[in-house]
Amino acid sequence: MRVQSPADLGLAIRERRKELKLDQKTLAERVGVSRQWIIEIEHGKPGAELGLVLRTLRELNIQLDATTDNSSAPSKRKRPAAPDLDAIVTRFAARRPERK
Repeated sequence: MRVQSPADLGLAIRERRKELKLDQKTLAERVGVSRQWIIEIEHGKPGAELGLVLRTLRELNIQLDATTDNSSAPSKRKRPAAPDLDAIVTRFAARRPERK
């Protein structure tokens, strides 16, 4: 699963927890956090402490792989050309009936 947002990470944690047949309380006890923290991380809490997230991933045997995809590097992405506003106005005016 590609994780690109806190919600993606939460989904990965929830799915793995269920695969392992763990309830939220048991996982929380193993990680050393509250059940509420597990609920929040599974719902994609964006401000979760990284150390606790990593501990949770370790407990679930989820590997975090920080690879890069050079083909989609932001600096190399080609931006779409800006629309030609003059051409749009000309086309619109040509289709519009003249007012008297």
